[in-house]
Amino acid sequence: MHAYVLKRYGGPESARMMEVPAPVPGPRDLLVEVRAVGLNPVDFKFRQGKLRAILRPRLPLVLGNELAGNVVAVGSQVGRFRVGDPVFARVAKERAGAFAEQACVDQDHAAYMPRTLDFTDAAAVPLAGLTALQTLRDLLGVKPGQKLFISGGAGGVGTFAIQIAKWLGAHVTTTASKRGEALVRSLGCDEVIDYTVQDLSSVESRFDAGLDLIGGKVLEQMFDIMKPGTMVVSVAGVPEPQTAIRDLGGRKVLSAVLWLISYGIRARARRRGVGYRYFFMHPSGRNLSLLAELIEQGKLKVVVDRTYPFAKIAEALDYVESGHAKGKVVVTIR
Repeated sequence: MHAYVLKRYGGPESARMMEVPAPVPGPRDLLVEVRAVGLNPVDFKFRQGKLRAILRPRLPLVLGNELAGNVVAVGSQVGRFRVGDPVFARVAKERAGAFAEQACVDQDHAAYMPRTLDFTDAAAVPLAGLTALQTLRDLLGVKPGQKLFISGGAGGVGTFAIQIAKWLGAHVTTTASKRGEALVRSLGCDEVIDYTVQDLSSVESRFDAGLDLIGGKVLEQMFDIMKPGTMVVSVAGVPEPQTAIRDLGGRKVLSAVLWLISYGIRARARRRGVGYRYFFMHPSGRNLSLLAELIEQGKLKVVVDRTYPFAKIAEALDYVESGHAKGKVVVTIR
């Protein structure tokens, strides 16, 4: 089968399309004929080697973290799915393998596709949708009436986060360019800050919770606009000790390393009386089923910026890396 394989860490030339053996499903696995895959910043960051301190699988490795397709075989212990079922999934972090004509997925990481979506739109949901749901509901505990700030609302995670936050009852403010303002408002955003003309330091509002999707200077400025005692969760900043303990299997040595690496950003948050947490989402078929329900009920829309054929997956990753995508980028395989 054809697959997009990482041979070594580096630039775009370090990964290429190759012919590889089809994967063999384990007892709890679904073997999926992949119809479409979603692309995410984690894909090019992993290729560059920026996640080696956290994730270091053996190379060569078939890349890819989320997919939609049809089940073509099931393991001996699989009870929830049958051959022919249309599913979507976020594969395990250490496993990857979605950028291929066939991929194996643990049954607990998969869910039935929303009946209202085709494979292309369904493939755009798992990673970004789960990230938005888990950060807002589980870590920030967003409640009705709270004022939530989201940086970068027009991106892949942001488009889901705005809608899920509104479903949870929050008043949502986000940053976007003029090009992205119409999109985020169409998703229910209450207030939009044009980051091209207004600095966050000039924002007078104070927020009950913050979700950072950009990192860097924007993350640092977010601490200044939070109410004391609140929390900022980031998926784009610097990993901190709880990342290793709660999200990566209790790795104590890594936790100590991340304590040193994140000391500066944690100290800045502490001076403002704000908590800071970096989050790695976890695959969850149960959470995906909830997202599917919201989609079928019309409460959650999928925003796809561009689609590419499998043969142009390198070009698609370049576009994701450019940072210009509004919503998700999807590659169709069959």
